[in-house]
Amino acid sequence: MVGVRIQPKHANARGIAHGGLLMTLCDIALGYRTTRSQTPSPMLTTASVKADFAGSAKIGDWVEAHVDVHKVGGRLAFANCYLKVGEERIVHASAVFARSSDRS
Repeated sequence: MVGVRIQPKHANARGIAHGGLLMTLCDIALGYRTTRSQTPSPMLTTASVKADFAGSAKIGDWVEAHVDVHKVGGRLAFANCYLKVGEERIVHASAVFARSSDRS
């Protein structure tokens, strides 16, 4: 699991977590989980991330990412992520990753 406790440095002047921080959390969680869904782990590069914001996180909130990997194919991988504060889903993100055969 990937998560973050929202601190003042993560928030705007209203005390709400920046959208860019939440998008970054989604991208990291999606990449980690999708890469680790197979053995050996494929080399993946983010090709696209789309996010919908349905709520917010404030200073002090614990935000955690929940990822569902849909498919890891020969060239592309697909996954969804929900960021949650407690039981509330605040962000839904979907990503496409390009798969590389080069492990160097």
